[in-house]
Amino acid sequence: MIRFATLCAGLALSASAFALSLADLSQQDATGGLKDALTQGAKVAVQQLGKPGGFADNPDIRIELPGNLGKAAKTMKMMGMGAQVEQLEDTMNKAAEAAMPQAQALLVDAVKKMTVQDAKGILSGPDDAATQYLNKTSRDQLRAKFLPIVKQATDKVGLAQQYNSFAGQAASFGVVDAKSANVESYVTEQALDGLFKMIAEQEAGIRQNPAGAATSLAKKVFGAL
Repeated sequence: MIRFATLCAGLALSASAFALSLADLSQQDATGGLKDALTQGAKVAVQQLGKPGGFADNPDIRIELPGNLGKAAKTMKMMGMGAQVEQLEDTMNKAAEAAMPQAQALLVDAVKKMTVQDAKGILSGPDDAATQYLNKTSRDQLRAKFLPIVKQATDKVGLAQQYNSFAGQAASFGVVDAKSANVESYVTEQALDGLFKMIAEQEAGIRQNPAGAATSLAKKVFGAL
């Protein structure tokens, strides 16, 4: 009986010797694993959103008219006058989907610029810490890339001009936020929100299931959290 207890204690000691913590990883490994995982998450998010229906078919991020415009749109739909609203919303979602492929290179570049200090804060932070880092470091550049693509897509539809006229008046009365006063700015911000929401979901998934990471280094780093 004593021998069995001794054997179990020895096995437990051996197992603990193999258990990794963040402190056991080199700074290079920790940073590299995080970069691998974040690059993976960003690419998956861009691919999912940049295809037909990427926004339109996802109720969590589907773009609809904002604020009181949205309330008016719902009323119009109930009264059987929703065709124009649906056409505009369909155009807005397609515009966001069209802009998505531009995001991948900028996101990957932001990941490459991550420092060891950035990585330390992210790995010890909340489940969306890496997504917050990307939002902070790349949103302005993404907005600049998205805007002309969204504008080109919405200009093709006369309803975009109607939206801008209506929303501009509403914004002057404080009914609609200034960022929503023209359709391309509104769609761009909604597209960015949707993108970072999807990246956050990817990040949380890898944190909860490190085995789902694409590289062995990322598996090792997130397995140590």
